[in-house]
Amino acid sequence: MNKAVLLGTTGVAVALAMLAFGFASGNAQTAKADTAQIAQATSSDTKIDRAEVEGIIRDYLLKNPEVLLEVQDALEAKQKEEQRIASLGVITKAKEEIFNSAFDGVVGNPDGKVTIVEFYDYNCGFCKRAMEDMQALTKADPDLRFVLKEFPILGPESQKASVVSMAFHLMMPEKYGEFHKALLIGQGRATEASAMKVALSLGADEAALREKMKDPTINEALAKTYDLANKLAITGTPSYVVGNEVVFGALGQEVLAEKIEAAKAAL
Repeated sequence: MNKAVLLGTTGVAVALAMLAFGFASGNAQTAKADTAQIAQATSSDTKIDRAEVEGIIRDYLLKNPEVLLEVQDALEAKQKEEQRIASLGVITKAKEEIFNSAFDGVVGNPDGKVTIVEFYDYNCGFCKRAMEDMQALTKADPDLRFVLKEFPILGPESQKASVVSMAFHLMMPEKYGEFHKALLIGQGRATEASAMKVALSLGADEAALREKMKDPTINEALAKTYDLANKLAITGTPSYVVGNEVVFGALGQEVLAEKIEAAKAAL
């Protein structure tokens, strides 16, 4: 095999390796596109034995395993950027629903110039720990509006607790901050019973609250939140929307503060 054919074959080997990586990543469309490119990369008068090519691929990857890591990093970066652009489109189109839903509680400054929205579940351990972040951020920044968006994804108990919570917010919005804190950091799992207990301790009338829980708009609001989360690629709690960015996970006060400052700068 002469040098030219060897170089061409090696290039095809790398391409095939990347093609294989595409299939392993579940990206069949990309793999098909790469197949066409590989076919074009081989001239019609160059005959390459399949076993020989497979041997070259194996040898190349064994000697250069970092290639697959580089491809993986590039793929992840590309997917992250694609998701960022997609999320920006969702935030732009659903701004009112994300930042100003009548069913969401608000702490901090209701008229603050910068808003951070937290998707949370009352039975999420990370959300419980993130409570301190919310308190510290709203205390440190008097211009911060912190929106609490119910996203009960941890089972039926979470869903029932959220219905009580949303009904309480509709009835007694001025005490919702106290309710939220008490239920979120309370001992044991949040349930309909524990949520009702907190609501009654804050002065809610049980009969009136149970009647409000039947309001069909509560379940409609939850359905909209699930749909928003799906479009924003939010699958866990806590997750945040800060300005035009989605932030995943309990990343701490410093990271959230940086995102808030970036959102301010973009105003």
